[in-house]
Amino acid sequence: MANFNTHAGKTFVVEHLDPELEEWSSLEYHTIATECHATGAQFLLSSVPRSLKLPQNLQQINGLHVETRGIEEIYAEKKDKVCLLDPAASKDLSPEDGDTFDIFLFGGILGDDPPRDRTSELRKKGYQGRRLGPVQMTTDTAVRVTRIVVQDRVPVEKIPYIDHPELQINKNESTQMPFRYVKGEDGRLIMPEGMMDLIIKDSEKGLDDLL
Repeated sequence: MANFNTHAGKTFVVEHLDPELEEWSSLEYHTIATECHATGAQFLLSSVPRSLKLPQNLQQINGLHVETRGIEEIYAEKKDKVCLLDPAASKDLSPEDGDTFDIFLFGGILGDDPPRDRTSELRKKGYQGRRLGPVQMTTDTAVRVTRIVVQDRVPVEKIPYIDHPELQINKNESTQMPFRYVKGEDGRLIMPEGMMDLIIKDSEKGLDDLL
């Protein structure tokens, strides 16, 4: 069985709680895998149904490990080393948590609007929880922020963010995203490659429905 803790970096686990994998999720997962691989971390997608066929962009990517088993079984002996990123937690994640925890767990779909408490299914399993501030994040943003905090030792409140950005769909239409994003060095929000095209496509589809 693979050992997911052979690298100096941390392990980031998304427990995939859905029978399907939407296109936007695959873009987020691709981004998480790429960034984890580049920073010596590992990305584990757990509880993936055997019937789920991964899309092309995830089939050959470095840094992604896929497991049909759930988090409880994979890390049965390391429960105290698992930190659940939980919007309902009473304590925010800190750089010191990188000394305590090796595995950081995310409950499937974080980027729901309005948020559904998908993390509650994992909370009931008794993992210690930490919060990433008060604003809802997409899954790739939540992993990125967690990695910056526990590997780069930057406090969560010191990371530059862009909240609820307005994205221009075309010269007449814009849409406001209900999430918090990390601000890149170029001053723009960090978003998975291809996500803007997908947002525009979905918006046009929505407009067609109205016509």
